[in-house]
Parts: sequence; structure tokens; C-alpha cells
Amino acid sequence: MASILSNLVSFLQSSYVGVLLAAVGLGYLTTQVLGALSTFLKVFVLSGRSLRSYGPKGSWALVTGASDGIGKEFALQLASKGFNILLVSRTESKLQVLGGEIESKYAGQGVKTKYLTMDFAKNSDADYAKLKDLVDGLDIAILVNNVGQSYEMPTPFLLTEKKVHDDIVTINITGTLRVTQIVAPGMVSRGRGLILTMGSFGGLLPTPLLSVYSGSKAFLQHWSTAVHEELRGKGVDVQFILSHMVVSNMSKIRKASLTAPTPKVFVKSVLGKISLGDVGIFAATTTPYWAHALMQWGIHKTVGIGSAFALKQNRLMHENIRVRALRKREREKRAQ
Repeated sequence: MASILSNLVSFLQSSYVGVLLAAVGLGYLTTQVLGALSTFLKVFVLSGRSLRSYGPKGSWALVTGASDGIGKEFALQLASKGFNILLVSRTESKLQVLGGEIESKYAGQGVKTKYLTMDFAKNSDADYAKLKDLVDGLDIAILVNNVGQSYEMPTPFLLTEKKVHDDIVTINITGTLRVTQIVAPGMVSRGRGLILTMGSFGGLLPTPLLSVYSGSKAFLQHWSTAVHEELRGKGVDVQFILSHMVVSNMSKIRKASLTAPTPKVFVKSVLGKISLGDVGIFAATTTPYWAHALMQWGIHKTVGIGSAFALKQNRLMHENIRVRALRKREREKRAQ
């Protein structure tokens, strides 16, 4: 045994092995430094591609889940850049108000709006046929797949009602796939277009007590990355947008902070980083808001995205959120 150890020490002390280990270490350190520098530049310095390159004046942007929150803000900010807006969501009264607001606010740019009332949970063939009829007559330059649903509160999988599972899968996955299949062929035929799909840290990190929502967003991550590769070179950019918390009805966050921006701030960061390059571990994926990007980078470089430690901490956090939500529900019942 002593002889074996002695030979091993001699081997490691040889000049060739020392040079090899130093080269490997230097190479690893270089890649880490360059990766950190790339992330810093993309998050804080560089600007993305001009949206106008995806379509001329008079072209359209289609936004699903457009009546509130992030979807509404996408519609407003894309209108401000001169795109006509096709609004798709469930509540007709909200779509009418938003369409009127956009046309009034951007009348000087000649911005027009159309809307389609659509409950994605119903997965209605008739609704998708109406959408196709609308889209076939328009130059859709940008598609924002924003429609989505999560849990009312974190809930263990075995306690979740079937309707909740079904609605999350139907809205988040089926709705996104069907809308994209309607819109993307026109983009390919014109040789230009941008498809943005909203993702979530809940899909990047396996998330206990939000298991079906987490799985739906993980599905969209892989689907979007695969479609990016299929359409690469055809003039159509596909980009998956990752975010942590944003002030919205879905997140139930009402007050903005550094880590939970308003929809206006978040959408501005998205539209300012288009086609800039990857920020994260997947191609064609970006985490545009600076605080979210730093959080993702830190988790990836320390505990690891899918590690047992990260999984446990995620479970404990959502169990705590569930306890607080149940207590609030009980207080509201007693107050009635």
C-alpha cells in the first residue's frame, strides 16, 4: 500500500501532470469568468434587437391573457412602439376598455386594435377557428404567449382537485401550443416574426406544492427551446422568458420591490433584451429583469437548480405560504 501511494505521489508531482492540471484549472476558471462577464453585459449593459425588425408599420402583435397584469402591459408597450394589437382573453368588458384605451392613447400613431373573447380552459374548437379567421387576415409580427394559470394557494398534489390540474394543463400548455400553431405558419411564410412565451422560476426549479404548474412551465421550457431550433434560420425568433415574482393577480403580490417588479418594469426589461442571447442554462431563454437574472445565476452556481437542497428549501417556502393562506382564509370566514 505504501508503495502504491508513493508511486501515486510521484506521478502527480511529475511536470507533465502538473502542467495538464494547471491547464485544466485555468480553462475552467476562464469559462466561469467569461460566463459571468457575459451575464453581466446582457443584464446591465447590452440592448436587444429592435422590435420593428420583426414587422413594418401596420403589422400586428397578438397577446394572450391580455386583460390584466403582464399581458395588459405587453399590449400597452407594444402599442407604444407602433404595433396594432390583437387582444385575446376571457373577459370581454376588460378587452373593450383596454382596446379603447390603446386606440385613444396612440391615435397619433394610427394604432388599431381587435379583440377576441376566449376562455382557454374550455379548449373550444370554435374559439380557435375564430382566432384562425382573425389571424389569417393580419400580418402578425409578434406573438406573446402570456395566458396562464397557477394554484389559488400552494397545495400538495394529492390534495389538488382534478379541475385545477385540468385547467392548468389546458390553459398553460394546450392553449399555448394551439395559438402558436395558428400564428407561426404566417411568420414563416413572411420570413420574419417573434414568439415570446412566458415561463417561470416555478418551472425552472421543480416546485413542491405547485407541482402541476411547475410541470407545465417546464414543458413549455423544453417545447419552446425545441421550436426555436426548428425555426432557426427561417427569420422567426423564439424566446422563452423566465421570471420570478412580478406584481400581479396570479402571484398575489400587491407591492413592488427590487425582486418583485411591477408589470410595467418587467415588460420593459423583456422588450429591451429581445434576441440578445441566452441568460441561463437553456438556449433561446432569457431572464431579462436584472434581479431575477442574478437570483438565477446565484442558484445555478451555488446550490444548483435541481439539487436536493434547493428542492427542500422550495418545499419549506411553499409550505409556509400555504399555512399563511389557510390562516387568512379562516379569518375571512370568521369575519363573515
